[in-house]
Amino acid sequence: MMSNPLLPISVLVLTLALLGWGYFRSRKFGKLGLLSWLQFVALMAPWLIYFGLFVLGVFINFTTLLFLLLGSTIAYVAISNQLRKIVSEEKSAIEQKLKRDIEVTGSDRPNAQDNLVNDLPVKTPIALAMSQGKNQLKLFKSLPAEDMKLMQGIFGIETYYVTETIPYQEGAIFKGNLRGEPDVVHDRLTKSLHDRLGDRYNLFLVEGQDRKPVVIVLPSRVSNVDNNTIPQRLLILVLIVANGYTALNLGALVGGIPVVQSPQEYLIGLPFALGIGAILGLRELAMRLMAKKYKVKMSLPFLLPSSQLGSFGAFSRISSPLPNRVALFDIAIAPALVSGLVSLIVLLVGLRLSAIGMGSIDIPSQIFQASVLAGTLAKLFLGNALQDSFISIHPLVVLGWLGSAITALNLMPAGQLDGGRIVQSVYGRRTASWTTVLTLIFLVIATVINPLALYWGGIILILLRDLERPMLNELSELDGDREALGVVALFWMLITLLPITSSVADRLGIGGGGGLLP
Repeated sequence: MMSNPLLPISVLVLTLALLGWGYFRSRKFGKLGLLSWLQFVALMAPWLIYFGLFVLGVFINFTTLLFLLLGSTIAYVAISNQLRKIVSEEKSAIEQKLKRDIEVTGSDRPNAQDNLVNDLPVKTPIALAMSQGKNQLKLFKSLPAEDMKLMQGIFGIETYYVTETIPYQEGAIFKGNLRGEPDVVHDRLTKSLHDRLGDRYNLFLVEGQDRKPVVIVLPSRVSNVDNNTIPQRLLILVLIVANGYTALNLGALVGGIPVVQSPQEYLIGLPFALGIGAILGLRELAMRLMAKKYKVKMSLPFLLPSSQLGSFGAFSRISSPLPNRVALFDIAIAPALVSGLVSLIVLLVGLRLSAIGMGSIDIPSQIFQASVLAGTLAKLFLGNALQDSFISIHPLVVLGWLGSAITALNLMPAGQLDGGRIVQSVYGRRTASWTTVLTLIFLVIATVINPLALYWGGIILILLRDLERPMLNELSELDGDREALGVVALFWMLITLLPITSSVADRLGIGGGGGLLP
């Protein structure tokens, strides 16, 4: 019997209620709506199965979870491809009808076309529209009349039909209707703007608060942010020193020195600190190589020291406009993939060395209840040894586990964390705003279990809660492969951070409880 089945039962009931509500809402959108609902079902299916069986007292092991996730991802990608195919077919049909109308009437009939294009489902419902906040459009000096005239000349009936122009002090907003695929239209408008005005302006294709396409033209110097000022560089230096100190202290603790009393004792923790530094360095290198690929400028890294983990990782501000959502996704997923894979390999190697008797650190086996990922892998390698109150492990287990935790914390779907950027690129700005709020609420609740959550939540709230600034092209969606990879990354974050319940730990024999499994 489970000690407290109320939580999983509540989650299961809430999920089923959301699925039912989503189904009834999606029916009025026809086939597109139902397919979008099926996408949601595909994403939630592994969790429905997990919590449903959990309520019945059946625990799904790590291998089964991976297969469920794989099946869910394949279904999600297949439905996404079908959605894109239907949208493309409907758009082609409407464009052909518009051409026939123009040929018959001998005019472009703008009003009729506006109505038709406004009714066109340019994006699938699962990828919610970007929301342009009031604080994202700033008033600048008046735009030169000649520049405004040249800007207005880049638009046309075949790209973007302008219905309203709002001049700003150093830029302009052009409201209207999109006449083609967002990426194609953005490329044509950007090229035309560059031919007329050079590199003096950047063109943004976003969605306004009314969820209609909006073109914003701003001076290039306004679009760039200086994140490498002298005070910031001094702060970065201080954070590097603090991060080195916490990593060395943690390394000394792992090496058997609870309290460092002499400088020489720090040398014992140096290898462990270098290991943490290597994981952080690989994260930063992967992100900057991807940023270089898309010609995106980034600030110097701000390290975040932590006495419990050695480091929370590092964050870097994006200084120049992102070209599109693909660039944002790739910049966010690159560090997560590199540090996640390296940490997982280190963890597996450490567990293998522990299994063959090369462990040198005695820890309570109950610690492995703190993570579904670490606990399940430990069960696979260490088996019945986890039934003892204490177990001897290799230091690489600690390093791999901490690296996985650092990666997972940065994958939380909030603000400018890797996870927040992934959600923003896959699901849009509006969804990313909600997940940021929900993540902060979750961290506040989690402080009851671990005070570390309050510290991390405070860092997000103070430094990283804001989403990325508007991209040059925010309307083009990601391909199915990237969407699937984003879902996998978020799932990996959950199984790394979520603890194993006491009842499941007893069934697995983790934590000296005797276990119910051989």
